[in-house]
Amino acid sequence: MPGQPSTLDGKTSPRRRSRNVILSVAAVAVLFAAVWLARRLDQSLRVATGLVSHTLCSETFVCGLNPDQVYEEILRPMPALRRIRWAVRYHIDRGRREVRASAAGKFESRAVYRDRLGCIVVRGDEPPKLPLTEAVDAQARAAAPLLPEIAGPALVEPLNDGLRAALDRAFAEPAQGPHRRVKAIVIAHNGHVVAERYAPGVDRAMPLIGYSVSKSVINAMVGILVRQGRLSVEQPAPVPAWREPSNPRHAITLDSLLRMTSGLALDEKGLALDPVARMLYLERDMAEFAERAPIQSAPGRTWNYSGGNTLILSRVVRDAVGGNADDVL
Repeated sequence: MPGQPSTLDGKTSPRRRSRNVILSVAAVAVLFAAVWLARRLDQSLRVATGLVSHTLCSETFVCGLNPDQVYEEILRPMPALRRIRWAVRYHIDRGRREVRASAAGKFESRAVYRDRLGCIVVRGDEPPKLPLTEAVDAQARAAAPLLPEIAGPALVEPLNDGLRAALDRAFAEPAQGPHRRVKAIVIAHNGHVVAERYAPGVDRAMPLIGYSVSKSVINAMVGILVRQGRLSVEQPAPVPAWREPSNPRHAITLDSLLRMTSGLALDEKGLALDPVARMLYLERDMAEFAERAPIQSAPGRTWNYSGGNTLILSRVVRDAVGGNADDVL
């Protein structure tokens, strides 16, 4: 009869006990899988909205570009947003100089612009106040350039037909796509600009997002500090968390960070679940997150392109010149 044990003596049969165990294990496995998938989905959507808010904040309040045009030309075609772009919404608050982005009305990210410091993704709390003073900023802007000017105030037209043809090709949009959306090209030779061209709405005075060109800028800053005797590329990187010789990251040098051979597990494949994506859009202290990454190969042996190395270098540069925003300026 229904509800009765399967044996006459009132005990559950071995077959039923085995089935119950299997069902229990399966239920636990399904529960863990659901939690795992929910966490991955949560991170993916928060990274996506962080990407949208930070990019639009930078392009709007640093560069002065039209955010709707930026979204259509830069963000909308990105593979990371292709499947969810129908659910993405954003709002530009010019009064507060911030951008909010959400997916399906949830997973909201907010990016805030700070004078002379750019945009930062904020989750809940306001961004930390940094000791940046007008006097130091003015002093930095008035400092004499280290090198002579490489071009005058006028637009430098191509010096020959070959350069002109190269710029024509670079700015021409393919009929079938994908679009290039080139904003600016400056060609220098022997220390002087020999040709430059800009897209409509862009000029030589407009700051543009450097993206990974900024890695080379950080490397150049390291080089300046090495020349000044304040850093050494051969010695262990001056990261306080790595100071103890027992720490497996102690062997990482500035040279290996510069060459992307640190061995840190900081994959950057353009996916929302990458450690670097989490670092950029979900972590308050990006350098600290990168410093905690586990070692996946011996330093100096394996090349792995990752912005995490550059974030650690940028912290090293900041600390080497004094430790705060005023010192960096």
